[in-house]
Order: sequence, then structure tokens, then C-alpha cells
Amino acid sequence: MVLGLDVGGTSTRALVATLDGRILGTAHGAGGNPVAHGAEVAVREIGGAVRAALAGLDPAGVAAGVIGLAGGSLAPPEVLALWPATGLTVTPRLVGDAELAHAAGTAAADGTLLLSGTGAIAAEIRDHALRRTADGHGWLLGDRGSGFWLGREAVAAALTAVDRALPFDGPSLRLPGLAGAIADALVGPDGLGREPRSALIAAAHAEAPARLARLAPIVLDHAAAGDPVALALVDRAADHLIATLALVREPDSPLPLVLAGGLLASQTPLVAHLRPRLAARWPDAVVSTARNGAGAAAWLAARDLGRGTEELHRLLTA
Repeated sequence: MVLGLDVGGTSTRALVATLDGRILGTAHGAGGNPVAHGAEVAVREIGGAVRAALAGLDPAGVAAGVIGLAGGSLAPPEVLALWPATGLTVTPRLVGDAELAHAAGTAAADGTLLLSGTGAIAAEIRDHALRRTADGHGWLLGDRGSGFWLGREAVAAALTAVDRALPFDGPSLRLPGLAGAIADALVGPDGLGREPRSALIAAAHAEAPARLARLAPIVLDHAAAGDPVALALVDRAADHLIATLALVREPDSPLPLVLAGGLLASQTPLVAHLRPRLAARWPDAVVSTARNGAGAAAWLAARDLGRGTEELHRLLTA
């Protein structure tokens, strides 16, 4: 058997499979990333997911395992020490989240990854290992084209709409289109009051900056409905992501390209704006979307045993 773990900030997923692709157990828990939640929570969530996925199975039968974790090589010793307590007789190999996301989209050893979720990063992968990255610099210094970026730019667009509407008559300013939806999400449905600029600025600063990423789905929904401001933001986000990707991908490279992250994992308006740009820049590239991360980790574990076939990859990442 092989064990795969995909450990993120919001969820922890485990999968146990045979080397012929039969899935024997799966589990899903809360976020177990030690950077985001601390070592104690990480041990609880990762250990719980492993035990649940192995329920009714002999842990000693696991011949190899892989755990995908942001900053995997820097996992705290508490995480590294939990494996014997789960009954495992092997130590799962740690890989970074970029390597895992790439493997979740392709069985190819070489390629590139473009990820846009709360943050944004591009990565070059060689022999299933990270070679270099671009962006991923966090909300203050980068993450262009990410969920945070879209949220921040949407708030800025709403403030521009406020500036354009001043002065106004009435008890409270109501904004149209995307600006109104952003104002409602930040301040509430009762409107911005007599001091709309201050109300919007205060609401945007009242929570952690990365929380502005929660506004990205509003932008995407309005873009899908044809809102011109939302469409312009999505267009700019696509340009930013292409520019980031070009830093780690050679011109006209035929290598596979994997899209990952919440903003690129389905047919969002951002993906619709991005794909023509990808086709124009890298016409020979096969573009795929990252799928089952825990399954990809299990496949990497099978590969460590010399059994990482393309067919097994298809079965485990479906």
C-alpha cells in the first residue's frame, strides 16, 4: 500500500491505495499546516487523517508515503515524530505544495505550475522537484493576480465609485454593480451611510489583509455576468499571471503546464481570460488542471517504489 497526504491551511486530506490503483481509504480533516496553525494542531489533524484513512487496514502494510506540505522541508519535529504513533513503519517523504500541485495535474517529470488562490505563484518543476519560483511574495509585496489581489483591487474600484458619486443626496450612498456588491460584503446591506469613503476604508482595514481574498468570488461572479469593471479586473489579473509565469517558463516551451488554486481549479472567468493568452504564448503546451492532491501524493509514493505509471496516476488523481 501507499499513503498520500495533502496538507493545507484549510484542509487535510489522506488517501491509501494499492499499487494497482485501488483506493482503500480516504479521510478529510481541518487545516493541518503547521505554519498556519501550529505544531499541535498539525499533529492532531495529520495524525487523525492518517488513522481515519487506515481504518480497518494494517498500517504496517504501507510501503511508502508522501506528504505534501507548504515549506515541507521545514516541517516541525512534532510532525516528523508522529508516524510511529499511527502504526506506520515507514516515514512519509515530505514534498512542497508546488511539487504536489504539479503532480496532481500531470505525470510528467518536467513542467511548470501556475497557482492562483489566496496568493499566486509560478513554479518550474524538474524531475518532480522544485527548481525555481516566481512571485508568491505575499500580499504586501506580490501575489499579483491572486484572490487577494482581486479583492484589494475591487475595494479600490469601489472607492473610485464613491469618489465619483460624491457629493450625494439622501441618508446613505448606494453603489451600482460590482462596487455595490463589494460595499455590501464589507459594510453590510444597509448602505455606506453619510460617510461612505470612511466606512469602506474602515471596513477593509478591520480584518487581516489576506481576508480580502474572500471578495474574489464576487468579482468573478460579476465578471461572468458581464460587469465591465469586474471584467477589467479579471483581464488585468490574467496579464499579471502570464507575466509571472513567463519568469519561470521558456518562450514556446512545449512542457506541460498545470493550473492550480481556487481561482484556476474550475472554469472561472479568470481561466477563460487566461487560456487564450496561454495558447498564444505557449501553443504546444498541454494545459491541465490540478486534481486530487492526496492521490497525487500517493502516486509519488508509488513512484518512489518504481511503480509510478501514467495509468496509476490517472486512477489516483481522478
